Amino acid sequence: MLLSRLTSPWARFALLALILAGAAGSVALWDPRHPAGAVPGAWRAPAFALLFALGTLAFVPKPALNVAAGVLFGVERGLPLAVLGTTLGAALAFGLGRGLGREAVRPLLRGKVLTALDRRLTEQGFRSVLLLRLIPGVPFQAANLGAAFSGVRLRPFLAATGLGVLPGTAAYVVAGSAAGSPGSPAFLASTAVIVLMGLLSLAALRRTRRPAPETA
Repeated sequence: MLLSRLTSPWARFALLALILAGAAGSVALWDPRHPAGAVPGAWRAPAFALLFALGTLAFVPKPALNVAAGVLFGVERGLPLAVLGTTLGAALAFGLGRGLGREAVRPLLRGKVLTALDRRLTEQGFRSVLLLRLIPGVPFQAANLGAAFSGVRLRPFLAATGLGVLPGTAAYVVAGSAAGSPGSPAFLASTAVIVLMGLLSLAALRRTRRPAPETA
């Protein structure tokens, strides 16, 4: 009886919540730049990608991780490492959400909006996830868990993630790599893109908060 309760959908969902809360609580305890910088030679880049992935699970802001990639590795190596770390982090969150939380959450997807969103993610997985990654302001971890709770398959989820995060990731990595020369064209261009993405995020947030017009 006790074993069945511990393995019930809600018990696994509680475990998922504890894992994410613990990961979020660890944010103040580490800086991804220092452990990666201390790893010698050929292991430095893989170590950074792994720390990047764990950082996304711990709710470390992705812009900070992307900038760190640019500072440590430059654009040529930092950009692919940041995209790899992002994709690995998304895969980790997806696996945890699918394995621990999906059975508990899916029975709650009964509203029209939630049902339509679940159907879209299930039937048009790659396109839907790609759109979520490209739209500024969509929380990275929320998109990961939302996809995990839906019926989208892992392969299109990862492919759309790797492609969709590329523009925003590139802007922050370039900014990090050129941080030592704040007057350089690369830094100014990347900063302009970051500001534009921020404005688009604010505009999208205002549109979602705007009350719907009353109907007679």
